Amino acid sequence: MDEAYFIGIDLGTQGLRVVVLDLKGTIAASAEQRFALSLEMRMEQDPNEWWMVCQLCLTKAVGQLSVQQRAAVRAIAVDSTSGTVIPINKHFELLHPAIMYSDQRSAAQAKYCTAIAKQYQQHGFTGFSTSTGLAKMVWFAETFPEKATHIFKWIHAADFITGKLCGVWGVTDYTNVLKSGYDLSLLYWPDYISDELGIQKEWLQDVQPSGTVIGTLNTSLAHELGLSSNVAVTNGITDGCASQVASGAMQPGQWNTTIGTTLVIKGVSVKEITDPLNRLYNHRHPAGYWMPGGAGNIGADWVSAGFKEDMEHFNDTAISLAPTSKIAYPLIQKGERFPFVAPDAAGFGPSNVSKEVLYTANMEGVAYAERYAYELIEYLSGENVTAIYTAGGASNSNSWLQIRSDIMQKPICKMKYVSGAVGAAIVAASVTWFNNIADATASLTQVEKWVMPRAALKQQYDDIFVQFLKTMKEMGFIKA
Repeated sequence: MDEAYFIGIDLGTQGLRVVVLDLKGTIAASAEQRFALSLEMRMEQDPNEWWMVCQLCLTKAVGQLSVQQRAAVRAIAVDSTSGTVIPINKHFELLHPAIMYSDQRSAAQAKYCTAIAKQYQQHGFTGFSTSTGLAKMVWFAETFPEKATHIFKWIHAADFITGKLCGVWGVTDYTNVLKSGYDLSLLYWPDYISDELGIQKEWLQDVQPSGTVIGTLNTSLAHELGLSSNVAVTNGITDGCASQVASGAMQPGQWNTTIGTTLVIKGVSVKEITDPLNRLYNHRHPAGYWMPGGAGNIGADWVSAGFKEDMEHFNDTAISLAPTSKIAYPLIQKGERFPFVAPDAAGFGPSNVSKEVLYTANMEGVAYAERYAYELIEYLSGENVTAIYTAGGASNSNSWLQIRSDIMQKPICKMKYVSGAVGAAIVAASVTWFNNIADATASLTQVEKWVMPRAALKQQYDDIFVQFLKTMKEMGFIKA
């Protein structure tokens, strides 16, 4: 087999990471650098600083490759935060710093965008919050009307780095445009965006599937890095979808659960999933399938909040204590959004139990929520969830992996590498070396372990799950 390498760039809120992936899915080189975050940087960031850090990380990562390996670099792609947008002029210069997804100033515009979208669009994504790009575009045009007259394009964070890499600024991808108002069912920018919200159609980019080759590496940059100027540059992907790619869940019926601070579930379905309570939203898969997902406030932050000192002990004892038959929902912050819609929800757990039992019950509580989410997904989609791939800090606990598999009675797969940068590298390889994203994912992800459910515990956990649902109704998480 020929030698080939693919570069993935992950642009996050707090820093940037570059990885170089080989044909076995092994990280051949990497580099990363954190940003010096300030409170203001939650609202706006300077993309030129992103690019400066990106160049440094590219130089460092590529510098770890031999001359022969550098010659075999084939493609590069970028992932970034979803909902961050940037206005540029016709000279591809910034008209304003990047307006971050976490900027809350567009609250009024978000409500207006949602009302207009629901009036004029009968399907697809219509719930625009302050974290969406469309709300920020409207806010900017209203707040800075003089600057708005000079807009050439609205681009997303990944598009800025991509533009710097290859000089192409007018193309973006399916995943980044979801929160900018693009209709992913009919594949066009709806008229209400320009007719009602004042965002001119010419400001909006052409949209292609993630991994589409849109250019080649800038000649001078290629020379500086010691790479070929024939290195393909593809359009990008959002960070959440990049992590899903890295998890291996890219075929219909495959789903990924990431349990970090929060619980995030993303998967692949043949049909778009319509959720009347808007717990789920749908990205478009590069191959034309759908990538539905939802994010809850429950997660693993309760571990560091109360069990950080002796985690190894608690993990070791948990597997022998499960099932506990105790009902817990270890929600740290107020309110839940997925898989339950309960703005006033508060966490709860059993009293008068040992700390070991409470730890195990908390693990089970998150797993019951995960099971409920997947049963909801199967009900709404009419499709089976065949396998669950996992990532996030919680996946490092063997006990929790087994408990989750037992409660859901589904196999769980943990990959060796699950970062967004690895997902971006796989996107870069998807059509430049492979036939499609599914083939690239199957070839470039490395399984660390499969965890199989213990059938002997099925009935016991089924019975406790019924009690969990009853409790959640009594607590107001599930509306009758």
